[in-house]
Amino acid sequence: MTDESEYRYRGRYLSLIERDGWEFASRDNPLVVVLIAWTATDELLLVEQYRKPVDRVTIELPAGLVGDLHGHQHESLIDAAHRELIEETGYSAGRLDEVMRCPTSAGLTDETAVFLNAYDLTKAGQGGGDESENITVHAIGRERIDAWLWQQYRQGKAIDPKIYSALYWGLDRAQRPGPDGLT
Repeated sequence: MTDESEYRYRGRYLSLIERDGWEFASRDNPLVVVLIAWTATDELLLVEQYRKPVDRVTIELPAGLVGDLHGHQHESLIDAAHRELIEETGYSAGRLDEVMRCPTSAGLTDETAVFLNAYDLTKAGQGGGDESENITVHAIGRERIDAWLWQQYRQGKAIDPKIYSALYWGLDRAQRPGPDGLT
């Protein structure tokens, strides 16, 4: 593995880089916080918004870039997670715990999703995003989330697969396949 990178394009937020014959997109700050937020009534908070790159409305977990705001380039993951949760959903978390860091598309970008569980949620505002966003917040009960997601998909909305990671991590360890779920 080498570190000889050649910039093919530099934009305001993204660059196209070639390294050892491989082209990929790079973010100025590649960390994205992704929030797994269950309400006290066992509802998962999801957001709906139009996304230009896929030219569709998407259903996603609340998420956002770390350090993307002017004057906050060095904000911590936790500060970014608190900010994004309130901004997008209107809920504040009493506690945030990191679950896992995962590449979002390892063959395309250096972007890394940092999943965080959000605990002790309280309503703190309207949500709906910042001035550049038009977000609809959904709080979907655990018992109906599969059917709801399928219905949204049939209506033509794109479903972000990170939601399914959140649902997996939300299972009781005994229900999960793998070493922690074996008896």
